[in-house]
Amino acid sequence: MRNLETLHRNQLPNVTDLDPLALDAHKTIAYEHPKVLATILRDQVQLSIWKRTLPLCLTTWLNNLPTHQLPNLRILARHSELKEQLERALDHCEMPEGPMRRIFVTDIGELVSHFAAIVDDDYVDIRLETVTHNSCWKFHRDYVEARLLTTYLGPATEWVQPDYSDRALLEQMKYSGPIERMKTHHVSIFKGSCLGTDSGVVHRSPPIAGTGQTRVLLCLNKQTATSPAPTE
Repeated sequence: MRNLETLHRNQLPNVTDLDPLALDAHKTIAYEHPKVLATILRDQVQLSIWKRTLPLCLTTWLNNLPTHQLPNLRILARHSELKEQLERALDHCEMPEGPMRRIFVTDIGELVSHFAAIVDDDYVDIRLETVTHNSCWKFHRDYVEARLLTTYLGPATEWVQPDYSDRALLEQMKYSGPIERMKTHHVSIFKGSCLGTDSGVVHRSPPIAGTGQTRVLLCLNKQTATSPAPTE
């Protein structure tokens, strides 16, 4: 499996070209521009975070949709073919058409384009799901090279700093140490355990069972043997 560090080496923004305070002692870098996502290709970065905001009207629209009209889908697609496939999948989910859905689809397309360029793969495995329970609530490292996550609705991904990784993995729900929390709409790329022993940020989906909260989560991965077949 190719090391991410070998990809687009000459096209990457230097960490020092961003905010000199952005790279913290825990190998996390956060910035208000999408170029920060590409810094995940550098050895010293384990987690890159694009601190962004989306129109409040999109969040309001998603929040007002009945749960059965929120997306639950997984497709494998090239960026050039994504819009048609995503629209078809959202029709199947009964998500209503209109300006808010167009904003939603456009944003997903832009994130797929960013991710495909970073991992240097024509195809992207796209999972868009609605969660009302404790999905992926256990602290874990992803068994991937890199994974993009963003939450469109509800509480976002939680993670722990490296000093607390072993404790969180051992204690799970009993863990009471420091927890970092992504913000809704922020975009993150986590390195995973496929890059080496102890590589990858320990994280989890926030436990929400019994709270009445709903999450809409986008997860992007490189194509693997477990990916769905490309849609014709």
